Amino acid sequence: MSFSGDSGRYDMFVIGTGPAGQRAAIQAAKLGKRVGICERREVVGGVCINTGTIPSKTFREAVLYLTGFRQRGIYGSSFTVKEDISMSEDLLFRCNHVIVQETEVIRHQMRRNRVKVVQGEAAFDSPNHLLISSRRGDVRVEADKIVIATGTNPAPLPGFDIDSNVIVDSDGVLSLDVIPRTMTVVGAGVIGIEYASIFAALGTDVTVVERQSGILDFVDRELADMLVYHMRNMGCIFRFGEEVESVESAEGRAIAHLKSGKTVVSDLLLYSIGRVGATAKLNLESAGLDADDRGRISVDDNYQTTQPHIYAVGDVVGFPSLASTSMEQGRTAACHAFGIEYHSSPENFPFGIYSVPEMSMVGGTEQALTEAGVPYEVGLARYREIARGNILGDDTGMLKLLFHRDTRALLGIHIIGAEAAELIHIGQAVLSFGGTLDYFVNTVFNYPTLAECYKVAALDCYNKIGPAPVQMVQAN
Repeated sequence: MSFSGDSGRYDMFVIGTGPAGQRAAIQAAKLGKRVGICERREVVGGVCINTGTIPSKTFREAVLYLTGFRQRGIYGSSFTVKEDISMSEDLLFRCNHVIVQETEVIRHQMRRNRVKVVQGEAAFDSPNHLLISSRRGDVRVEADKIVIATGTNPAPLPGFDIDSNVIVDSDGVLSLDVIPRTMTVVGAGVIGIEYASIFAALGTDVTVVERQSGILDFVDRELADMLVYHMRNMGCIFRFGEEVESVESAEGRAIAHLKSGKTVVSDLLLYSIGRVGATAKLNLESAGLDADDRGRISVDDNYQTTQPHIYAVGDVVGFPSLASTSMEQGRTAACHAFGIEYHSSPENFPFGIYSVPEMSMVGGTEQALTEAGVPYEVGLARYREIARGNILGDDTGMLKLLFHRDTRALLGIHIIGAEAAELIHIGQAVLSFGGTLDYFVNTVFNYPTLAECYKVAALDCYNKIGPAPVQMVQAN
């Protein structure tokens, strides 16, 4: 990490070194611009590298490996690679190893591209000036273009304080000393569901409290229902339609009082009711900007704020709040800022949910297509029918393809099971290039692979729709 002791002037200055900020800075540097970036932590990478995406997914991988969870379809439900798994020596050891490697990669990228890294917390002093404060002193910088990529913080817990031992938010899960025997997860969003399923795979008795009637309303309903079913098979209890009224800790345990009168007692409570934009300390008023009640900044399609020279990217602008989409937003903003034509397709951005089992999707869902009045047909392939699925021991996975009944165009891909987030990219490519049912029917996939699911699902749909009309075949 490098430091600056005096003021500087930049073509672009970026606030935050998470995925969105990194990519904005690197893209601008590739265009030959003088670029600076600041990070309030002592290490680069933002929430993604230090407490969010990377450590949580590494934690998941360590759990699945050490518990032998992936092999239980073959060796039985009692199979495990290691009997006594510890947080520090086993799970967090792997997380810390990956975090160090990833931060080194980012530092090297910044250095190689001559991006000036300044440690400290930034606040606007004027629309074009930032004051960056740290224990080493203050730095005042001026920039023609400014990118806000500050990410988010966990939503505050109303009425009670986060306790690192008993009551935690999503940033505190990976600071635990021991694996809890029982756990309450408040909120069934992406983060809540991921951690609930991971700890269930670890053997923790998990209760999920969610005020809605189901989980993840943007996910295809069939897949969401399947995930709930599999999590229940792992021992998870779901309290849908319930809301937490108050929480207290007593004798080293968390006690959640529900509005319905129920009480849920556990060793650990994870409060996971969303995240809020990390904008409170930016002094946005001095830049002529403001944020909504969730700390989010409004932007246009190019991620421009109401101040044309100031952009906002990543989680701070809200949904979809994915590392992958944040990276693309950073690149888009940098290109637009310097007049470079750049196009991406947000409608074809994939979603990856690293629950147990894993889920991924791109394109339309059944409920969205139904509401839009689009005539579609479904093709399914189940992992238990695929040789590779049986080799892996995954008998729960499924790949679903949605095709237009008349044009035969691919409309959506939805996957649950092993390697879903990798497998989705085949469908994403075909969707992006306007591919049809007949592409999958007529192509050949390696055998045995999970990719073969695409052909099996397409043939399932082909049996319902039938061959393409002669004129359509000739056109293709």
